[in-house]
Amino acid sequence: MADPHHAPDAPNAHGHDVYVRGTQHIEEQASTFALFMGMAKWGSLLIAALLTFLVMWFQPAGSFFGGVIAAAVLLVAGWWFLKSGKKAQH
Repeated sequence: MADPHHAPDAPNAHGHDVYVRGTQHIEEQASTFALFMGMAKWGSLLIAALLTFLVMWFQPAGSFFGGVIAAAVLLVAGWWFLKSGKKAQH
């Protein structure tokens, strides 16, 4: 019977490295996740501000400047709440 507990750098019968829990480097995955979360967070804010601007502009009796002001207020408030605070320690 084969031994399932090989050394982390020993290849198995198929020539692939054997995975040992806790030995994989995840810096690239962590940075990709952080990039995705940042883009989702700030992209959602921009979409919300754009929709607010368009709704305020094109509603009956709406105005361009009213939409700009509402979108600017939303952007400032969103930036205030979404800016990076303390990093969580895991």
